[in-house]
Amino acid sequence: MKTLEQKLKEVSAKRQTKIKARTRELVAREMSLRELRHAVNKTQKTVARSLKMGQDGVSRLEKRSDLLLSTLRNYVEAVGGSLTLVAQFPDQDPIAIEGLGEIVAADENEKTRRRGA
Repeated sequence: MKTLEQKLKEVSAKRQTKIKARTRELVAREMSLRELRHAVNKTQKTVARSLKMGQDGVSRLEKRSDLLLSTLRNYVEAVGGSLTLVAQFPDQDPIAIEGLGEIVAADENEKTRRRGA
C-alpha cells in the first residue's frame, strides 16, 4: 500500500500545486463578517435587531478589522452561530480556548453596573 506522500510524488508538479492550493483554501476557509451574514441569508436589519442597534452600526461592525471577542461573539450569535476560538501550534492538534468572550462580557457588565451605582 502506498502512502499519500508516495502518491503525491507520482503527480505532476503543476497538479501538486493545484492540490496544495485547494487544500489551503479548504483548511483556511475564511469569511468576512459580511460574507458570514450573507452565507446564512441574514440582512443587516435582522442582525441589527438581534444586537439591539441600528443597521448602520452593523455596517460599521462589518467593516472593522479589530473587535472585542464579546462583540464578535454577539455578532456570530446574532446570525445564528456560535464562536469558537482556536489556538494552533506547529506539530500539535488545535486547542479550543473557552470562556474568553464570556469573561470579557462579564467584565463589561460589571463596569457598566459600577458606573450606574
